[in-house]
Amino acid sequence: MKITNDIKYIGVNDHKIDLFEGQYDVPNGMAYNSYAIIDEKIAIMDTVDVNFTDEWLSNIKNVLGERNPDYLIIQHMEPDHSANIQNFVNEYPNAEIVASAAAFKMMKQFFGTDFADKQIVVGEGDTLSLGKHNLTFVTAPMVHWPEVIVTYDSADKVLFSADGFGKFGALDVEEDWACEARRYYIGIVGKYGAQVQALLKKASALNIEIICPLHGPVLSENLGYYINLYDIWSSYGVESDGVLIAYTSVYGNTKKAVEKLAEMLKENGCSKVVVNDLARCDMAEAVEDAFRYGKIVLATTTYNSDVFPFMREFINHLVERGYKNRTIGFIENGSWAPTATKVMTKMLEKCKNLTYTESTVRIMSALNEDSEKQLKALADELS
Repeated sequence: MKITNDIKYIGVNDHKIDLFEGQYDVPNGMAYNSYAIIDEKIAIMDTVDVNFTDEWLSNIKNVLGERNPDYLIIQHMEPDHSANIQNFVNEYPNAEIVASAAAFKMMKQFFGTDFADKQIVVGEGDTLSLGKHNLTFVTAPMVHWPEVIVTYDSADKVLFSADGFGKFGALDVEEDWACEARRYYIGIVGKYGAQVQALLKKASALNIEIICPLHGPVLSENLGYYINLYDIWSSYGVESDGVLIAYTSVYGNTKKAVEKLAEMLKENGCSKVVVNDLARCDMAEAVEDAFRYGKIVLATTTYNSDVFPFMREFINHLVERGYKNRTIGFIENGSWAPTATKVMTKMLEKCKNLTYTESTVRIMSALNEDSEKQLKALADELS
């Protein structure tokens, strides 16, 4: 695939994978992106997953013909992008490796060598000339590993963005970008919003016309749309108007309350009401929704003087990712000593700038007249 006259796509699609990073369901597979910049000298941008060594090396030969690469630039050391460094060196022993100092330390850990005789260590603002293509390196620590760099090509105005602007899904499958990019960002990068904001500030000083990420499609049109979403996500802003109701239910009574609340919210004119059964939905999708919408209701039973395990897992994901700037309401259920609201509030103490609704719904086993009135009050407060 041609990105520009001098930049070629040499990545691969993975349709064998079921769980990315051992936890994220990827029904449409994954793309491991790699690029070749062909000039007086040739740079290969990153490698691919170890299961695609032969295909990747073949892609390099197909685009280079009789020429050999001069550089391998490693922006990120996660194995889905770095696993083939040694295989590349075996194939092209005269090429040099360009990476951050932290990346070379990780190479020692992964491969038993830091390729000392081939090292070109780069940091913030360092450059590498390939001829007419001059590459500038920008450090991006903790986006989302500490060794990360991104690379700007001033000739073609291309930003090689490492894992930034990536998404789930192989490139030979058409799907909505925002949905799977949001799930990818919130799940994998979401904790590091401040670091992403710092990188966006650096990127704003560059004249970027094309973004080449390590996962997902190359972005070349309407870049403002993608950059704006990243700004919202990394600043923990509200992307969409609406209310998320995340719940667990043992015997169906909490579920009935959730369905009743959703109905009331819609009757009140709420533009969007999303309901997630945490025991059955994709947890990553539920976490994504929690960051997308500005209002959330947590509904669960008291369970062993705590909360139901799936609700605990869900809240742990929110806290881990620095959840903030949201309005939260609670529905708790218990047959003798409901304490779920107290437990959930305690779990959320580390989160910043949360506003709790005045109305809290307490169900004693099943809905009754009093708890239905509480539901109505909560619906009115959230509408």
